[in-house]
Amino acid sequence: METTSAPSAPHAAVQRSNARGYFDHGWLQTYHSFSFADYYDPQNVHWGALRVFNDDVIAPGRGFGTHPHRDMEILTYVLDGELEHRDSMGNVGIVRPGGVQYVSAGTGIAHSEFNHSKTAPVRLVQMWVLPRARGLRPQYGQVDYTMAERQNRWLTIASGDPNVDAKISIWQDATAAVARLESTTLSRRLENGRFGFLFVADGEVTANGTLLGRGDALRLKGTHEIMLTGSGELVYWDVPPAAEGP
Repeated sequence: METTSAPSAPHAAVQRSNARGYFDHGWLQTYHSFSFADYYDPQNVHWGALRVFNDDVIAPGRGFGTHPHRDMEILTYVLDGELEHRDSMGNVGIVRPGGVQYVSAGTGIAHSEFNHSKTAPVRLVQMWVLPRARGLRPQYGQVDYTMAERQNRWLTIASGDPNVDAKISIWQDATAAVARLESTTLSRRLENGRFGFLFVADGEVTANGTLLGRGDALRLKGTHEIMLTGSGELVYWDVPPAAEGP
């Protein structure tokens, strides 16, 4: 990982796309920003309460069979294609580009995720956040958004902060936002004691003078004012320290 600022606090570092864990399973091509499954780096297990950030491409008609989760907030953001979801609470849904699916595993839930299309791949980012406590009530949600709602502005897709307006409420004091930046400037502020994670899903942007391309991420800790220019698809998390999770 390449350090972009010398002071210990506030802190900023870049994780380049090729520094992530990568696996090609044939039906699934997956990049792991943090330790996950067969990729383990004891120095890269989480960033604050953000525990998993996977960038996945699933082949047509393939997917993850039914599997269990518990005590985790799971958010899936679809970039291209269609993702089909089924779970043990009886929920069934198809998430399309710009759409968000939320599973709060809580006391336990089993679900499956498949590429709904038989002809085109689906690309998504799946993100896990540690909840504020164990044994919470399982929840499921799905929200569809238009391109206009995130074009050249931040769209908050999920939050557990009561002061933040979001259609999806999660069991953690964390906020996720997305934006489609098109040759303009956006800003984002991170407060002291918080952890920020900015991911470039597509395109190229400059964040406070640092050029970021597809698959790159900027990790922030402490007070920051981020100025972003360029054109790209962005995903951003503002999370508390991991100690606030279980």
